[in-house]
Amino acid sequence: MEKGAGIKYIYFFIFGSVAISFVAKLFLLQVPENAYKQYASIYAIRRVVKYPARGNILDRNGELLVSNEFAYDLLMVPAEAQPIDTLGLCTLIDIRKEEFVKITSQVWEKIKEKKQSKTQPIPIVKDLNKDYFSSLQEKMYKFPGYFLEKKALRKYPQPIAAHILGYVGEVDTSITRSNPYYQSGDNIGISGIEKSYEEVLRGIKGVKKVFVDVYNNEKGSFMDGLYDTASVQGDNLTTTLDMKLQLYGEQLMQNKKGAIVAIEPKTGEVLAMVSSPSYDPNQMVGRNKKKYYPDLLLDKDKPLYNRAIMDGYPPGSTFKVMEALVGQQERVLFPTTVHPCGGGFRISAAHRVGCHGHPNADLRYSIQTSCNAYYCAVFNSIVKKYKTAKEGYNVWRNYCIKFGFGQNFEGSDIPNIKKGNVPTSDFYDKRYGKGGWRGLTVISLGIGQGELQANALQIANLACIVANRGYYITPHIGKKVNHRDLLSEGRFVKHETGIDDTYFDVVIEGMYGAVNVPGGTALIGKLNHIVICGKTGTAQNPHGEDHSVFMAYAPRENPKIAIGLLVENAGFGSTWAAPIASLMIELYLTDTITRPSLEQRILEGNLMNPK
Repeated sequence: MEKGAGIKYIYFFIFGSVAISFVAKLFLLQVPENAYKQYASIYAIRRVVKYPARGNILDRNGELLVSNEFAYDLLMVPAEAQPIDTLGLCTLIDIRKEEFVKITSQVWEKIKEKKQSKTQPIPIVKDLNKDYFSSLQEKMYKFPGYFLEKKALRKYPQPIAAHILGYVGEVDTSITRSNPYYQSGDNIGISGIEKSYEEVLRGIKGVKKVFVDVYNNEKGSFMDGLYDTASVQGDNLTTTLDMKLQLYGEQLMQNKKGAIVAIEPKTGEVLAMVSSPSYDPNQMVGRNKKKYYPDLLLDKDKPLYNRAIMDGYPPGSTFKVMEALVGQQERVLFPTTVHPCGGGFRISAAHRVGCHGHPNADLRYSIQTSCNAYYCAVFNSIVKKYKTAKEGYNVWRNYCIKFGFGQNFEGSDIPNIKKGNVPTSDFYDKRYGKGGWRGLTVISLGIGQGELQANALQIANLACIVANRGYYITPHIGKKVNHRDLLSEGRFVKHETGIDDTYFDVVIEGMYGAVNVPGGTALIGKLNHIVICGKTGTAQNPHGEDHSVFMAYAPRENPKIAIGLLVENAGFGSTWAAPIASLMIELYLTDTITRPSLEQRILEGNLMNPK
């Protein structure tokens, strides 16, 4: 063979191979396309979103707080929709015909305005339970363009902790525009830890493409599921809550307005967060929400309002504990310091802050008996220490912020915590004029009154600071995501108050005396087998009966629980708040109640509708 002829055959071989490759590739592409066209002439191809179940929420002991149950949405594909027996469909899904027509009309209006695609499935009726599905599925062929889509709804085995768990609701347009994960009709965590752990709990959506015949029946997967993606269930969240303690707190607060927060001092883990009155969280699920939400929203007692973190109350005499620590740190107060009482603190010849007329008190006794005159003197001493009242006040206010007052615990996973109020010096400059005020002008701040506002979380956090002798961990509700420990990952941090450890001894002695020594203001909370250290408060209320306030921790050595609570319009701290706290401490630490008569009085107490 000639050399030229050999080269020619080589070129033929190369070009032939390339040509065969192209033909083969075109064939492989063309067959599925032809198959698609063949099927498309008989069937429609529907893109079905596979919604994952949200992750379960558990208490610290693994008890189930929130789970899922399946429901169904009725969707319409406008491009496939045909005239149907509207009344027949409405009867099957238990909806008024007028409402159904209104919903579908809105869809067509959006399509007309080019705000909605004809080919995109649109939710028409959401959250149909399995009973509706059973009667509807076999008749779907009568309603071309409509189909059912499976989804998961939240379920609460125990109707508790509604405020802190939160609820799930439909996304609005501001979310769908800003976050491509969500589409119209999707659900999202609206409040509580459903909101703060949304990305953990929601999971990952999947997609399934199916053939649907003219009767709206599925006829198998498109391309044997080649282009399908699986949904992934959300991660499970273990909370810091103790379900038994939470339930007991809600029972004790029945027919009372107020809040309780219990925290494990060493970790900042919230053991219970009670806001009363409350509601059954199942009322905010699916179609129940439409039924119950308007009444809950308009209820004069505001059951949707989380009093534990949102309301601002004067902290009252619980604030004196902080005053005692700051006064010592500023070296204007010592354990042996005595201030006269005489029935109150004299501001001027015409004005005084009233008190019960204690004997002249030292620091320990002033806490045990909650002497107003003593802490007015302490506050005034702190402010007077500096060249100007404004400078002294700013020093005092900075301590308040370090103790968690006037701030919302940045970094906490508890959403929507209100700061309360510790007024700035500028506030008083505007009210009284620069240089026109001094410590005596705002003296009521020294006993937790005046413009001060706090919530039960902040009061419980103060108890943690005393239990820890000078620091707190950011209060939080999340403990583990699956098996990942959130605290060990450094999400919640330690905050120092700047108070030396030695100054806590006498304060703790005073809090011990308040609960355990005759003459103490909280003797009703004493337990023989557990040493509780506490401090009562009576928060003045210009709109009615004073609020009953209490904070405590136990046991005295190696504390396991700190608690802050407030009962609205309930009078002295010792009347309602102290016994409620004592009962909760006993249940948590011993799993028993040894004072059934006290428990019965609290459970039967009705402060909202007294007879």
